[in-house]
Amino acid sequence: MDNNIRFELSFKNITQLENKLNFCKLNNIKNINIPCKGLIKKEFFNYTINYISKNFHEFNVTYHYSLYHQYSKNKVKSYQDFLDFIKNSYSNRNYEILLVSGSNKKKNFDSIDALGFLKKEKNLKVKLGIAYNPYLKKYYNISSERERFERKVSTGLINSIWFQYGTDIKVLQNELTYLKKIAKDEKLNLFGSLFIPSKQFITRFKFRPWKEVYISEKCLYALNNFFDFTRDLVSFYKNNNITPVIESDFSSSEKLDTVYSFLEKKDDYCK
Repeated sequence: MDNNIRFELSFKNITQLENKLNFCKLNNIKNINIPCKGLIKKEFFNYTINYISKNFHEFNVTYHYSLYHQYSKNKVKSYQDFLDFIKNSYSNRNYEILLVSGSNKKKNFDSIDALGFLKKEKNLKVKLGIAYNPYLKKYYNISSERERFERKVSTGLINSIWFQYGTDIKVLQNELTYLKKIAKDEKLNLFGSLFIPSKQFITRFKFRPWKEVYISEKCLYALNNFFDFTRDLVSFYKNNNITPVIESDFSSSEKLDTVYSFLEKKDDYCK
């Protein structure tokens, strides 16, 4: 695994964003992800991009573009907005894009539709990341994820895969083997979601489980088990050249130290 560990920032306003970005600067964190969900969408999402581009040039930013949250009026208008976003990324070279359909896919306008439209654009050079949930078939009886991946990667527009979080490494291994077989001629960067276990995290998840995110009962009812799993997942990521994306809050010295304790050597990941 290289030194490109990434940190996802959650925030409710620009002041919070600025504080977290300054914390990242102080702690030599360069690689950040900005989600497109909750309050971070539409005008606020666009303002965030402009704010970071203007005031924080030093960061390597990946923006999540949710076709669901950015949908506007109809699919023609929504696609044009997405195309403009793509062109701005390419012309300024100041961010990369993770394309997601969103928690509730729009009819006839999800990531597969958008990629199909992009494929037809002339003189547009673009590479995008796509999300992949390895756990859908086994735990949610959804068998379309592999087919969707094959359709996405066949466009030639994909340069990275971002794995959804889950707590079954055997399933993750099987899906990784499959993806590498299908995409053998493509050079794809791999990223994997990582949460740091805590009592607060467990309590929140048990009260309101996230849609299509599998966390085992073993992890949810014994924090030590969750710790052990997380160390195993970090090892799996390292052994398979999957860059971890920290989705837990890390914006204090204590929390950041906890993150690095699971990643073993701080200096190995902060360069």
